[in-house]
Amino acid sequence: MNTENIKEIASEIQIFQTLEQKEAFLFVLGALTARIISLKKAAEIVELEPEVCLKLLELIGIEFSYLSQEDVLIEKNW
Repeated sequence: MNTENIKEIASEIQIFQTLEQKEAFLFVLGALTARIISLKKAAEIVELEPEVCLKLLELIGIEFSYLSQEDVLIEKNW
């Protein structure tokens, strides 16, 4: 994916005002889902409180859990 495609996708995100904020949010989404960064770090990057960041993820339909993948499976099957 080239820079032009990323900018085009980022421009469609209505949650943030600037292109830089939108690009940071896309980066954070990927890093969170890959479990590379914590929710606290993600919130810091997009300049939101962790609770607000978590609520935002919830509103856009992205499930985020502090649990490991194994813990999530146990929780779902219990």
